[in-house]
Amino acid sequence: MRLVIQRVREAQVAVEGLVTGQIGPGLLVLAGFAPTDNLASLGWMCRKLVQLRIFGDDNGQMNRSVLDTGGQILVVSQFTLLADARKGNRPSYSGAAPPLVAEPLYQQFVALVAAELGQPVPTGVFGADMQVSLLNDGPVTIVLDSPA
Repeated sequence: MRLVIQRVREAQVAVEGLVTGQIGPGLLVLAGFAPTDNLASLGWMCRKLVQLRIFGDDNGQMNRSVLDTGGQILVVSQFTLLADARKGNRPSYSGAAPPLVAEPLYQQFVALVAAELGQPVPTGVFGADMQVSLLNDGPVTIVLDSPA
């Protein structure tokens, strides 16, 4: 599993012109899933995500998590995060879980994040052509891979 985490002032995702999820201050999370992902890796990534200290404290140091700030999280599925572009000019997506495997992982991950965060987690639509817009804060962008 791979996450691209962006600290944002606001973000939204739309499908065919209709907004499916939007947040104010918090984290925009692009999530890609591998065939080897399981409940243990989802749980580890969820805990790491909500506890990641990338928000400023009173002294301007990145010492606060999204939990500490009461921020929101928007999760968008993105299989292209697992692309391998080392050979040739056309990326290979063989490292990404197929949709029948990835979609349940995505739904489980969103549910885990919502439970850990204590609030609903807006999302995009799995497998859809989505338009994501954001106002990056910092900018702060972190790439996080599961331990496996």
